[in-house]
Amino acid sequence: MKPAILSVDDDPGVSRSVARDLRRHYGENYRIIRAESGAQALDALKELKLRGQPVAVLLADYRMPQMNGMEFLEQAMDLYPYARRVLLTAYADTDAAIDAINVIDLDYYLLKPWDPPEEKLYPVLDAQLEAWSSSDHRPVEETKVIGHRWSARSSEVREFLARNQLPYRWYMADEPEGARLLTSAGVDDTVCPVIVTAEGKALCAPTDSELGDHLGLTTTPSGEFYDLVVIGGGPAGLGAALYGASEGLRTTLIERTATGGQAGQSSRIENYLGFPDGVSGAQLAERARRQALKFGAEVVTTQDVVGLEANGSARTVRFADGRSIDAQTVILSTGVAYRQLATPGIENFTGRGVFYGSAMTEAARCAAQDVYIVGGANSAGQAAVYLARGAKSVTILIRAQSLEASMSYYLIKQIEEHPRITVRTCTEVVGVDGDDHLETITLHNRVTDTDETVAAQYLFLFIGAAPRTDWLDGFVVRDEHGFVVTGPDLVVDGKGPRGWDRDRLPHHLETSVPGVFAAGDVRSDSAKRVASAVGEGAMAVMLVHRYLANP
Repeated sequence: MKPAILSVDDDPGVSRSVARDLRRHYGENYRIIRAESGAQALDALKELKLRGQPVAVLLADYRMPQMNGMEFLEQAMDLYPYARRVLLTAYADTDAAIDAINVIDLDYYLLKPWDPPEEKLYPVLDAQLEAWSSSDHRPVEETKVIGHRWSARSSEVREFLARNQLPYRWYMADEPEGARLLTSAGVDDTVCPVIVTAEGKALCAPTDSELGDHLGLTTTPSGEFYDLVVIGGGPAGLGAALYGASEGLRTTLIERTATGGQAGQSSRIENYLGFPDGVSGAQLAERARRQALKFGAEVVTTQDVVGLEANGSARTVRFADGRSIDAQTVILSTGVAYRQLATPGIENFTGRGVFYGSAMTEAARCAAQDVYIVGGANSAGQAAVYLARGAKSVTILIRAQSLEASMSYYLIKQIEEHPRITVRTCTEVVGVDGDDHLETITLHNRVTDTDETVAAQYLFLFIGAAPRTDWLDGFVVRDEHGFVVTGPDLVVDGKGPRGWDRDRLPHHLETSVPGVFAAGDVRSDSAKRVASAVGEGAMAVMLVHRYLANP
C-alpha cells in the first residue's frame, strides 16, 4: 500500500499545479491526493484512516477561507500524528508560520512561489519524507472484539480500547460475522469477549494488562529507579510528567487504565484555555500523552499501584503484581472516581445498561433510545449534550432544585435550549429492574413523595467524587473524605505534621511525607477543574526541583 502525500489549497489552479508537481516526482512511490478546502481534506483523511492507509506528508496552504492551513493541520494531527506537516505561506505570513511551529509542531514552512520545484519544493519534501520513513509511522491495524451486547466485560473492553486510542471493530457474538470469527478462532461464545489482534491472535476474556501487552501499550516500567514517579494519568499527572521530563528529570507516569482520567471521558470541554471551539477529553489527553512522550517521559498503563513506602531517601512504589520501583520523588495525581449509586440491585446491571461515565463509548448504541443521566456537574451536562445528538430523549435527574450550584453556566444554557434534553429536579433513582439487562428504573420525587417507573435501557451515572486513596491509608495525612492534605493545611501552630523530620515546613503541594507531592482532584480543597489540575501538575514539578535541591 503506497503512503499518501496530501495537499490542500483553496485555489483550484494552485491545487492542480501542486498535485502535478508532486505526481511528476513522487507518483511512483506515493499516492498523491489533493483537496480544495480544509473540510474536504479532513474528510479524505478520515476515509484513508478507515482503510488503514498511511499518510507521509500533509502540505497545506495557510490562507484558506473557513479553515486556514494551520487550523487544518491542527485537526489533522489527531488523525495522523506522525505525518510530516508543511505549511505553504506568502512572505507576509511568515510570522504565522513561525507561530505554527509552536502551536502545531510544524515541520517546515514553504514560501510561495515554489518554482522551480527542483530547487524549492522537492528538496524540502525529500527531507520530510526521509524523516517520516525513519520514524515509527506504521498504520495501526484493526482489532476485532466479539462479545455479547449486554456483557459487562465486553463493555469494559470496548471502553479500555477507546480510551487508549486503540482502534477496534465490534462484532456481536450472535450475529453471522461474529459467529464466523469465533469459529475461525476455534472457540464458542461462552468465552466472550474474544479479541482478535491484527496479527490474527485470539485472546479469550483477556485482562486489561494482557490486552495492553498484545496491542502495543507499555505495561511495565523500563527501569528500577527514577527521579520522579507520577501516579495517575489524568490532567494533573500528564502535566507533571510532561514538565518533569522536559526539565530533565527521568520520569515515569503510572496509570491503571488509560490516560486522561475523568476528563478523558468528557465528550466536549468548551471552557479550557486555548480551545475556543472546544476539544474532547480524549483528544486533549492523547495530545498531552504524545507531548509527554516527545520529551522523554515513560507512560506505563494497566499497572495498579497498591503501596507507597519511604525507604531512606528513596520512595518505593509497589504494584499489585508484586513488583516495585524506587524514585527520589513521587507526585500523587490519582484523581477521583464516580461514586456508586446506592440503589438496591444496581450492581447487577453495571455494564448491562448502567454505566459510570462511558458516555462516548456507548453513544452509538443509544441511538433512538430514551436515556437517563444522574448527576448535576459538568461531566453530566457534557454527556447529555453529546448523547442528545442521536438519542430519542435525554433526561437529567438531580436531587437539587436546579443545576446552577453545580454546573457551568454555558452548559446550563445549552441544556435549556436543546429540544431533546429534559431536567427533572428533586428526583432520584430508587429502583432498577430487568432480565439480562436494564429495562426499567423507578424514580422518586422528593417534593411530592411519589414514585414513577419508566422504561430505560441506558442509565449513565456521574455522581460525586470519591478519591482513589484507600491504598495510602496510614502513609500520608488525608482529610475526612479521603482527599490528600498538603502544604499549609498540614501546619499547626507553626509546626509540621506528626513525624515531620525536616527543618522546614512542607512545600505548598507536599504531603505529610517529604518528597511525596499531590496534584489535581486527589488533593484536599482542589478546584476540580481541568485547567487547575494541569497547573498543579506543573507546579508540583517546580516544587520537586526545590525538594531535590534541599530535601
